[in-house]
Order: sequence, then structure tokens, then C-alpha cells
Amino acid sequence: MNFQQKLKKIVKKNNSLVCLGLDPEIEKIPSIFRKRRNPLFSFNKEIIDSTYFLVGAYKPNIAFYEAYGLEGLKELKLTMTYLQEKYSEVPVILDAKRGDIGNTAKMYAKAVFEYWNADAVTVYPHLGLDSLLPFFAYKDKLTILLIKTSNPDSKVFQDMKTNGEPYYYALAKKISKWNYKNYGIFVGATYPKELKAIRKLFPDKSMLSAGLGAQKAAIGEAVKAGIDKNGENIVFNASRSILYASSGKDFAKAAQKETKKLKELINSFRR
Repeated sequence: MNFQQKLKKIVKKNNSLVCLGLDPEIEKIPSIFRKRRNPLFSFNKEIIDSTYFLVGAYKPNIAFYEAYGLEGLKELKLTMTYLQEKYSEVPVILDAKRGDIGNTAKMYAKAVFEYWNADAVTVYPHLGLDSLLPFFAYKDKLTILLIKTSNPDSKVFQDMKTNGEPYYYALAKKISKWNYKNYGIFVGATYPKELKAIRKLFPDKSMLSAGLGAQKAAIGEAVKAGIDKNGENIVFNASRSILYASSGKDFAKAAQKETKKLKELINSFRR
């Protein structure tokens, strides 16, 4: 089963477009975990067990594990293995934001899809098609191309005009002509107009978005802009608002409550 099939199946089963970002910080997780042998994994495990039936995907960001050196990477491996063995129906996106050429790209792809065994990965497309081919070689995996990021300063370079069009849009138009099936698209939810324009270029591609914020109207605009004709084929990432919904013993229950709340809010705009 490839990523797109896996995503479609779990979105239907869980009725959810929530992507939960597994980005733990040792200083922010409940204190009961900090003295444990594998604090990050122990925290992740309880979050996962409380939310697996409410999400469409999980997305660990590799930086939150690299920051703790070899021990952190070990905990990422424990997290990935746990997801793959116990909740294999939920796709896992490794947010690694790779971008390089030649053999380096080949090794990045090998690490992501063979060692980490992720279902999908985030990659910068700016280095050209040849930098992406090593990722595309893994036919059942999805390579998510970062087209328009959610940060405020993305406009400084990504909106620069090239032949009268913003760079991000010219890039997306070029990519839309590629004859490859196993890539997806990332556009930040902070830019719903841009998200809508990009969705029109990629009506059938799986998409990832992030940065929904707290305003209901803005969330609705982003959801309507990103969903396909069937009201799906995109997941919206949330991390801190769910992971740290409570710092007490009820943290897992609080995370579950926040995930359910976001799921229902997103779904209210899919109809």
C-alpha cells in the first residue's frame, strides 16, 4: 500500500485531517518523564496511545531528536518502530526538510525510507529534479515538496517575482508538469489564498499544511482552500497546542481532547 492509499484509508476510518507533530522538548514535557530512561519516547508513546484513533498522520520533526544527540535519535527510532509495529495503518511523515544533490540526496533518501522507514518525508525542491529523483525511486513512499512555507518572512524570497509571477507559484507550475506520481505538496495554512491557488495546480496530490492558528475563520479559510473535491487529501499539522495541552498527570487526556477538538473544527469546514 502506497502513502496515498494509506492516507485515504485512515482519513476515512478516523474521519480526521489532523496531522499530529511529535516534537517533544525535554523542558516542556511533564516532569514525571524527565528521569525516565527514554523520556521523549515514553512521552510520545502515551500521546500516540491517546490519539491514534483521532488523527490522519503523525509527523515527528527530526530536529527535536537530533538536538539531544545519539540519545535523541535513539528515541526517534523507538518512536518510529512503535508506530510501525502497533499503529501501522497511520502514515508517518518524517519532517527532515532534506535538500541536496547526487550521492548525498541518495543517502538521505536511503536513511529516511530504509533506516527510519518513514512513509513520507519533507524535501526542498529548489535544487531541481535531479536532487529529488533518489527520493522518487521509492515508489510506495511520498516525497513532500516544500513550496510555500508558513513563516512570515517566507514572502521575502518565495514571493519574489519571476516572469511576473511569485517564485513559489512559478516553482509549483513547473513541478505540476512533472510525470511523477509519488510526490506531495506543502503549503502553509497561514497563506490560504496561496494554498487555494496551489491546490488548483495539484487537484489530485496529497498535501501537508501547518500553521492553522487559533482563529476559527482563518482555519476555515485554510481548510476550504486545501481540501480536494472530496473534502480530503490533505492533513493539517498541529504540535505544541496538543502536546502541551496540560503539564499535569492528565496530559494524555488533555492531548486527546485537543486533538478531538481540532479534528471536529476542521471537519466542520469540509462539508
